[in-house]
Amino acid sequence: MANLENSPQNFEGVRPQNLPEPIKITQKKSWVPTILIAIAFIYLGLVLLIPAANVFVTAFSKGFGPILDAVKRPDFQNAVKLTVSLAVIALPLNTIFGLSAAWAIARNKFPGKALLLSIIDLPFSISPVVAGLMIVLLYGRLGWFGSWLESNDIKIVFAFPGMLLATIFVSMPFIAREVIPVLDEMGTDQEEAARTLGANDWQIFWRVVVPNIRWGLLYGLVLTNARAMGEFGAVSVVSGNIASKTQSLPLFVEESYKQYETEVAYSAAVLLALLAVVTLILKEILERRTSKVQK
Repeated sequence: MANLENSPQNFEGVRPQNLPEPIKITQKKSWVPTILIAIAFIYLGLVLLIPAANVFVTAFSKGFGPILDAVKRPDFQNAVKLTVSLAVIALPLNTIFGLSAAWAIARNKFPGKALLLSIIDLPFSISPVVAGLMIVLLYGRLGWFGSWLESNDIKIVFAFPGMLLATIFVSMPFIAREVIPVLDEMGTDQEEAARTLGANDWQIFWRVVVPNIRWGLLYGLVLTNARAMGEFGAVSVVSGNIASKTQSLPLFVEESYKQYETEVAYSAAVLLALLAVVTLILKEILERRTSKVQK
């Protein structure tokens, strides 16, 4: 022991002779993430980016003249007005319904709650064409309420009311689905504290609930407006696609393209594409704002 203690040799790092050489582990770079990212970009390019770019290139291929001529057309202007009118009416109605449904679901326990959630999600799973057909079967001339509506000279199908019903149906779930998770995360502590201090239900809603759900609500409003203005399937079934009467902007694009009015069709498509771009920008801003508030 004394010899070992007084030995000047440093035994650190000395490997016993019987042990094997240490195995060197080398990490090889995986190409899987790169391949997956490339596949995603190629898919998006073929399905989304190239067709969208083609719309803009074709619309502006002959300058701004054809676009200005298309904008001056009465049927184009009427399609824009009709589309805006549908969105302006459907948006507040769906906002009232969405807030009411979200409040009832998030703050109450009652039989059929899961069923109500499933019904709210119905427009996500049903084809818009089927939704339009349901409206025709209810309010059409041979529908359930058709005879009564006809006897009272009320026209729903192939008129503005039918288009509005279709627009409301397809854009109904967004606000409720965006607000419900926010209300669940918010809890009831602040509301109970406000009620203890003497606030009534209306004051609690406007001064406690709305400030906490405002970003989720705005996010739902953006999605609802985009869905209402861009709807094609359900509206095409119930509208009749009558030019300057029941022809929304998406229907105008289809009809113009069928009539070989390429510049006019692409000009209207550019307007819808710009709406989609604005929606995506607002969506991104609200998503970042919402994530900051949650942190």
